[in-house]
Amino acid sequence: MTTIPSRLSRPVTISLSLLEARARARAMYRDWYRCLICVDKTSYQLKAPEIVTIHGLTIPPALIRSRIRAEFERHRYVQDPAVIDILLQKSRQSFQEVMNAWSQESHILGVILKDKTKEPKTFLQKFYEGRDEDAVLVASPQTSYP
Repeated sequence: MTTIPSRLSRPVTISLSLLEARARARAMYRDWYRCLICVDKTSYQLKAPEIVTIHGLTIPPALIRSRIRAEFERHRYVQDPAVIDILLQKSRQSFQEVMNAWSQESHILGVILKDKTKEPKTFLQKFYEGRDEDAVLVASPQTSYP
């Protein structure tokens, strides 16, 4: 498959209402889902999913579908149309990178296999582990190390 940058590009649109933003989000979800189940127009048979075929992945398409669904479900209760527009633009960019084969296999697997749910830890749990991820020291050029 050749890379055609404008093949999947869309103009930036601004949603005027929440209903319009939700409709665009459903359309984006359909775009992601349709690239996973492709019907051959000549024989009307299911052919190999495009993302798995293009990138030569060894994971089942069902796992990709579940991760895409989880990502859309994570942002399900966003009510601000401007925020939904930004999320849709990021999703469209990722979709174009994946489908034009600009994303490498490691990028896709990193997103798919990475568990986004992080169990919140209490202060004592962090203390017992001996670290605190929330309190990170910022290195500055003026800092001298012994």
